[in-house]
Amino acid sequence: MQLHAAKDIQNGQGSRQTAADPAAHSSSPELEGVVRFLQEIMAEIDTALDPSTPNPHLNMVLHLLRCHLEGRSVSPSSIVSASGVPYATATRKLADIQAAGLVEQRPRTKTGKTYSLHPSQKLMDGFHQMADRIDRIARTTFAGADLARDDADYYFGGTYQPGQAMIPPPTALPQPLKLAGGLRILVHADPTFMIMDSLKRQFEQMVGTDIHQRAFSIDRLHEEALRNAARSKSRYDLIAVDLPWIGEFVERGVIQPLPDVMDLDRLDPADFHTAGWRAAHWGGTPYGVPSQTTPELMFYRKDWFKDAGLEPPTTTAAVIDAARHFHDPQKGRYGVAWNAARGTALGHTFIMTCAAFGQPVIDIPEIAGGFDADHLQGTFRATIDTDRALAAADYLMQLLEFSPPDILSMSWYERVRPYAAGHVAMAYGYTLLAPYFELDPSCSAHGNTGYLPHPHGPQGVPIAPVGGYAFCIPKNLSENRLHDATEALIAFTSPAAQKLYAQNGSRTAPRYSVGSDPEVRRLSNIFETVDQMSWRDELQFWPRPPIPQISDLIAICGFELHDMLRGLVTPRDALARAQARADELLRQPVT
Repeated sequence: MQLHAAKDIQNGQGSRQTAADPAAHSSSPELEGVVRFLQEIMAEIDTALDPSTPNPHLNMVLHLLRCHLEGRSVSPSSIVSASGVPYATATRKLADIQAAGLVEQRPRTKTGKTYSLHPSQKLMDGFHQMADRIDRIARTTFAGADLARDDADYYFGGTYQPGQAMIPPPTALPQPLKLAGGLRILVHADPTFMIMDSLKRQFEQMVGTDIHQRAFSIDRLHEEALRNAARSKSRYDLIAVDLPWIGEFVERGVIQPLPDVMDLDRLDPADFHTAGWRAAHWGGTPYGVPSQTTPELMFYRKDWFKDAGLEPPTTTAAVIDAARHFHDPQKGRYGVAWNAARGTALGHTFIMTCAAFGQPVIDIPEIAGGFDADHLQGTFRATIDTDRALAAADYLMQLLEFSPPDILSMSWYERVRPYAAGHVAMAYGYTLLAPYFELDPSCSAHGNTGYLPHPHGPQGVPIAPVGGYAFCIPKNLSENRLHDATEALIAFTSPAAQKLYAQNGSRTAPRYSVGSDPEVRRLSNIFETVDQMSWRDELQFWPRPPIPQISDLIAICGFELHDMLRGLVTPRDALARAQARADELLRQPVT
């Protein structure tokens, strides 16, 4: 996996590297492997046997596919050259595959006289199916009877079962985007968006224009999005919006409603995880398209728990018991890691922990399956100084006893690093952080991690608070850029693009179709686990209700509770102070 930092990252901390950094894969390993295999076989046959006759149709198709998968442009002259036959013959053969609908032309100039060639959707679909068959034939031939179960399932109709269809790689847009200066995107500096940057060449081939991506830390991303909204014209065509910011950004006129600029059916809304799609709405209207849905889960060491004879920690009481059992500072081993850094990081931890104890952070009504976060227009009161919130605060104080010594400065990435290295038995973490140990065989946690919803308190239920980002269109985007920005939005959130992120290291999949793709499921059990949580209605976005004041509310909790963890105030006093500040905040109009 390559998680290279974007060239324009400005998060004040420099680029972040993951523990693992093997070479990135630009496409499905099966498809790319079969293309390379066939090219080498054809070259071997053409040179080893005499006489032999080249197969220009296949040679040109293989050249076209390989260049597409590697993000390289194909001109008519280059594909003719790859045919292996004289120019006049190759030109006729090229016309044949174009007439068959296997090749698409995309103009490179305004006149259209110069154009590039790209595989059509028909070619991608057909070759993807053939590649799977060739791969199975080769393994059956050379592996003999040692077929894996998924191979056997293929012959008994396994790949034709619902939810088992493979998603082919992305294809180039029929018309290149015509955006002066290229496509401009504002994103968060997290692993999934950094994967997008590492695939920049492939996506530029797909959309037909340069891509300029700027990445910021979460707080600076929020500031830059608001600063951009104050400009007369947006500097960005797309911006990544943290799901809890949706209400604030709508009320402040930062983003525009999707139905005003596009046909929603093109997105296939039913394919998105329900909680992620609903979280991108405000007042019943969608304002963004989920680009990553990443619930926060409990990571735990399956091997440690098995050796100790302990069950997975599904309750907060079990977490404390397990943390106490594994905590051994003299041996460099600690019970649990979590977000305890002052401000935004701890604020998220607190309100999610409150949710695990059955307490939302504002007085939203209880409904079947949780609390109603779909109807948030109106006035709310904070519910921080309550008995359930006090139980959540006491739980955090207990966690403190079994945490690493630097826990009070530990935030998003820092909590996962000691877990990956084998110093921590459990860690709260978003799925987007799982690549730090899933893709690094040298990590102690590699292959030994189990995933659970948030362990719950006595009056709570299992929930997996939904995090992640939605791509949104700025409200002040120039009219002449609006159409192409919308096309880019659809392309970057398509099943094919989301699958490509997963194949290159992402552990977020906002669409059911991506999570159920057989090739994606083979990468990690995290995709099936999250899908199951969604079907069980455990994925919830009400723990961070997207009211306009949520960012400030989170910050208040993060500052006041930090004083509690430092021992400066009691839990009850910290909650009272946070409640008073939150009440004052919620009385102020949104400006």
